[in-house]
Amino acid sequence: MSQVEDPAPQSLEELARRHGLRPAIARPQLPVYVRQLWQRRHFVLTYATSRNVSKYSGSALGQLWQVITPLLNAAIYYVMFGLILGGSKGIPNYPAFLLTGMFVFTYTQRTVTAGAKSISGNLSLIRALHFPRASLPLAYTIQELQQLLISMGVLLVIVVLTGEPPTLFWLMIPIVLVLQTMFNIGAGLILARLGSTMRDLNQLLPFIMRTWLYASGVFFAIHDKVVNSAKLPEWVATAMYLNPAASYIEWMRDILIAGHTPPQLIWMSCLVWAVVTLVGGFWYFWRAEDRYGRG
Repeated sequence: MSQVEDPAPQSLEELARRHGLRPAIARPQLPVYVRQLWQRRHFVLTYATSRNVSKYSGSALGQLWQVITPLLNAAIYYVMFGLILGGSKGIPNYPAFLLTGMFVFTYTQRTVTAGAKSISGNLSLIRALHFPRASLPLAYTIQELQQLLISMGVLLVIVVLTGEPPTLFWLMIPIVLVLQTMFNIGAGLILARLGSTMRDLNQLLPFIMRTWLYASGVFFAIHDKVVNSAKLPEWVATAMYLNPAASYIEWMRDILIAGHTPPQLIWMSCLVWAVVTLVGGFWYFWRAEDRYGRG
């Protein structure tokens, strides 16, 4: 009597597919993913707000540190770069020039840095609950935006006190902040995916951010230092203006400071960076949705 041969062995994936089983955490289609993220908008806002409240809850001055910290940093940079190194020469209203650069750059710097840790720093939450992982870097961006809005209120007061009257151009401030926020969300999503697997990224980020800070004209006028002082080619200054942080800083300075006239191309740069980074960053992050928290 002949023996019945055993069926050929199958992989677990083939066996599961044969019996109609699906992965517990699968990447949804992009439109479905966007809809799921919108449904969690209240969670994202609440998570961001609670982080802001708890961040300074143990200090005596509480939320005032959201304003004090950038002001102290700006004061140090003003003494070092404005007075000692002479960076304020030829720049109208240097205090407003410096503070605008500091507040705008800090918004992007803190958002990108927080985004890089948003996945790797919340593995217990990711493994315990099912939700769109993009909620985390998005919440970190909103958290930093809430802090920026407070800083912008202080900045506008200082700008007026240093001799810059409010104008109709101030109505463009929300446009700049919206475009910068779009860029920050996209950049945060990109760094979130990279940070979820590249454990050394958090060690490199401080050096990357410091280089970006010095390349964005926060303390000096780019064209004056690069072309007039350093005698470098014009295209070097143009490349520096086109870096996203410098573009948003220069546009905000153009709105707030009457004597500041950056190249017109920075407006187009702000728009392109915002759209390309947001769309590309969201797609790039979504592609790895089913791999976050694994391993």
